[in-house]
Amino acid sequence: MSIRVLIADDHAIVRSGLSMLINAQSDMEVVDTAADGREAVDKALQIRPDIVLMDLSMPPGENGLSATARLKEHAPEIDILVLTMHDDEEYLFRVLQAGASGYILKSAPDMDLITAIRTVKQGAAYLHPSAAKSLIQEFLQRVHKGEDVDHYNILTEREQEILALIAKGYSNKEIAEQLVVSVKTVETHKTKIMEKLHLKTRPELVRYAVKKGLLDFE
Repeated sequence: MSIRVLIADDHAIVRSGLSMLINAQSDMEVVDTAADGREAVDKALQIRPDIVLMDLSMPPGENGLSATARLKEHAPEIDILVLTMHDDEEYLFRVLQAGASGYILKSAPDMDLITAIRTVKQGAAYLHPSAAKSLIQEFLQRVHKGEDVDHYNILTEREQEILALIAKGYSNKEIAEQLVVSVKTVETHKTKIMEKLHLKTRPELVRYAVKKGLLDFE
């Protein structure tokens, strides 16, 4: 089965070029394109592609960072690969915190993009080499300073919300009703939370929530 890709970029010529590149692969197909973040989210929720290739800057419409966060909130099962001209670690951390599965520069070789799409589809994260280096350096600096390395901040706001509700004992169905989403969406968020926090069981999750001070029952 082909990897179904939706391309979001404000430049028509870029969308066309990327479509030609992706459609030339035997295991991929472009199912639609969008010119800004709002259109990307609307089309992704309707079409449900495997991956959204999301440009970070799409003036004057909604930017890719905001669109990534919104899409991950409503459809966490859709992977997002951010395509940008910004080789800056500030953008890298913001993109990962928004829920993207990868980050690649527009200046990267064509086949790097194809590799990134396949990598993300397999459930792994993809970072271009300089981004990965920045992430590792930041991690090592925190360790060297004796800081606790906490993955909580890479959870999206919705994932943080669901983490607290799970820890308080709410069932997936109760959480779904409270947040007005499907049970499947809650389950997908829970899986992502466990992966990001490197937890395997519900008791581990509850212990983590207690340490984070998330069990305020006001």
